[in-house]
Amino acid sequence: MNAAGAGSNLQVYAVRLRPGQEILGSLQAFVEERRLQAPFIMTCVGSVTKATLRLANASATNTNEVIHLSGRYEIVSLVGTLNRDAHLHVSLSDAEGRTIGGHVLGDLEVFTTAEVVLGEAVDLLFIREMDDQTGFPELVVRPRSTTK
Repeated sequence: MNAAGAGSNLQVYAVRLRPGQEILGSLQAFVEERRLQAPFIMTCVGSVTKATLRLANASATNTNEVIHLSGRYEIVSLVGTLNRDAHLHVSLSDAEGRTIGGHVLGDLEVFTTAEVVLGEAVDLLFIREMDDQTGFPELVVRPRSTTK
């Protein structure tokens, strides 16, 4: 069952990551420590010195469309869901304001700071299941069980 369009109450968390921390791994650790079941990124500002991104033209059979960035980049946008198999997209701008973005594979290393506001849909559960049509594990939204 996919509770598409399901509503939920919201819990908000604010996190500041420091120079040298890897954003994806740090946020996944935060989610695990708090046992969040339907977490997502509401907003993020900051900067990074590295990033590994999969570009939009990749597919399930051709996942090698990957770029490795090194330098100083401002985080223009960071969005996505943070369940166990996180799905994040980032837009970064360089010193001249040029932007590049893609699916986050990792290596988002903080330069000066990353100020992240996370939300959790407390009445829902986010899981990923393989989608035969796309070839990727896709988000499935379920109501959270009231029994533990």
